[in-house]
Amino acid sequence: MNQIFRYITKQLLISTLFTTFVITGVMWLFVAVKAVESIVNRGLSAKLFLTLTALQLPNLLTQILPISVFIAVLFVYARLDSDREITIMRATGMSSFTLSKPALLLGLIVTMLVYSLTLYATPLTYKTFRNLQWDIRYNLANITLKEGVFNSFAKDITVYVRERAGEMELRGLLVHDARNEEKPITYHAESGTLVESNNSAKVVLLKGNSIVIDKKNPGVNRIVYFDRHILDLTDIVEKPALRFREARERDVDELLNLKKEDIGNPKDFGKFIVEGHQRLAFPMTALGFALIAFVTLFTGDYSRRGHQKRIIIAVVIFVTLIALNLGMINLSAKNLSLVPFIYAANSLPIFFSLVILIIPLRLKIWFKQQFSGYNN
Repeated sequence: MNQIFRYITKQLLISTLFTTFVITGVMWLFVAVKAVESIVNRGLSAKLFLTLTALQLPNLLTQILPISVFIAVLFVYARLDSDREITIMRATGMSSFTLSKPALLLGLIVTMLVYSLTLYATPLTYKTFRNLQWDIRYNLANITLKEGVFNSFAKDITVYVRERAGEMELRGLLVHDARNEEKPITYHAESGTLVESNNSAKVVLLKGNSIVIDKKNPGVNRIVYFDRHILDLTDIVEKPALRFREARERDVDELLNLKKEDIGNPKDFGKFIVEGHQRLAFPMTALGFALIAFVTLFTGDYSRRGHQKRIIIAVVIFVTLIALNLGMINLSAKNLSLVPFIYAANSLPIFFSLVILIIPLRLKIWFKQQFSGYNN
């Protein structure tokens, strides 16, 4: 019995890991394609690109793991039955409930894993992701000057670089500084160096000149030649004092105890509250999907024609539950009195599946007891 349990559990774990790996890879590609825009348009490094995409993996895994469990249970048990292994196990006296224990174990393990992701990992990594996005958008130290392109940091600063001789060395520089609207300055330099730190970005211009245009006196232009000039690019972008934190980057305790005045737009209050309840309810879908896959395959009379119809029914139920869950989230965000239905949509499949598994076993035991008493 223990060997059979370990055998099925091993098959389920391998299938779940493989399915999770494949789906995560596909989803990561979609995320990566969107992030490529930041590399092309803003000149971000490959390391920063990988960091941005990696920080989104916990949120992806939260959605993927329950789906992987459903696919794994459906595939493994259907294959075992097609190979007549389930028939042999039943011949040894194993009940449907006993056969379902590996699926139950897998569902519980993944449920706990998804809880750890939704309650801790996802808000932490998404908060880090949003902070990094914020720094990239408003901190020039994270932006790389691209060669052969007019790099517009703001409406007042434009930098052109003919070529890059190294990571920080620049050649053929043209800088237009219009921060002083009355006297815009254009710099030309043979070479320069980009100096970056966490809080500042400067360009050291070497061997060049600057042309100052006085708009009040259009006929008077001042040209200054220099061997070395430092152009400070820090704080040329207007950075908001505070960044509004989205629902996904807040802890559950904070979400469930929010007040309307804590949200910029009172109409979004329901979305924040529902996000907190969703994190507590959604992980149960992993166990529910595992049980639905098993119960759909092995409930009812045995058929020699295979499990095609049962698999289709399981998929239909699976898609219906996902649609129901999404629908309840949207409705509850508009009417918070419907929040209990979010928990019902995620927990009732577990309840009904266990009832279907356990009641036939109880009835069998009861009939056996009655039949034994009759013989006596």
